[in-house]
Amino acid sequence: MFAHAGYAQGYPNGPVKLIATFAPGGPADTVARIFAEGLSEVWKQPVYVENRPGAGGSIGNELFSKAEPDGHTLLLASTTPIVNHVLIPKLSFDYTKDFPAIAVVASAPMLIAVHPSVPVKDLKEFTAMLKAAPGKHDYTACNMASPYHFAMEMYKHAVRVFAVHIPHRGCGPATVDAVAGHINIAVTSLPAALPFIKQGRLRPIALISKDRSPTMPDLPTVRESGIPELKDYHLEIFLGFMAPPKTPQAITSRIEADVLQLAARPEMQKRLQGAGFDSLLLNSKQMSELIRADAEKYARVAKQAGIKVE
Repeated sequence: MFAHAGYAQGYPNGPVKLIATFAPGGPADTVARIFAEGLSEVWKQPVYVENRPGAGGSIGNELFSKAEPDGHTLLLASTTPIVNHVLIPKLSFDYTKDFPAIAVVASAPMLIAVHPSVPVKDLKEFTAMLKAAPGKHDYTACNMASPYHFAMEMYKHAVRVFAVHIPHRGCGPATVDAVAGHINIAVTSLPAALPFIKQGRLRPIALISKDRSPTMPDLPTVRESGIPELKDYHLEIFLGFMAPPKTPQAITSRIEADVLQLAARPEMQKRLQGAGFDSLLLNSKQMSELIRADAEKYARVAKQAGIKVE
């Protein structure tokens, strides 16, 4: 115990690797780089981001599950692996139990958006378009078995429409393809979409979060669409930090304190909001509770909607 406490006082004593399990340019990558820069200053040690995309984050999480439990490898955690936990039971790790939670630092609102050539401006018009042409429209979402994919499948089930899912490896590539017109519908993150929305190259249809985002206060939520089947529909994406299995609590507590103190700084809040993120600060206990609650919710909805990953 005393050795762990002493080690935590000297933490970190070398470079820290922050694994982001998605492609560069997506929300996880953006938050990872903002905090890597800030933590490098706090710790007086280099903190660098290593992108490990693929399989909805499972590849990066598999690598992370084998990292040394000394606090010098951290995970930029998100909601996506919770979906994997529900839909892919044969993973070698349990995201809800094996990785010590450290802190949640932001939320990344999800939204439905379309290429400007698509003649719809709100969710009612969007739903009518899909109902009029079953299976004729494709959509992309940030990764297979991701909250974005899950959100669209929930929507399709609720309003009884059909659209074909075209998987991408990350929100950045998915959004860029929608902007280019290669695919006309995207379920993506507000941070990834925001620059293109401001340029008029992507049209937002509805926010998937429970409440409107301060970043785009005029964008209605799905719940506000007036469609009865969607009055309780919402999903959230959190972003935070986790440690490898068996990392001593003295070390995770030190990281938790530093991360939350950094995240609460006005300049950090301003940077995150400017990039399209909403403020969400949770300590390790609150993060663990959120992960368990989300796992239960996704499992329940997956069963109700028959959502599966083949």
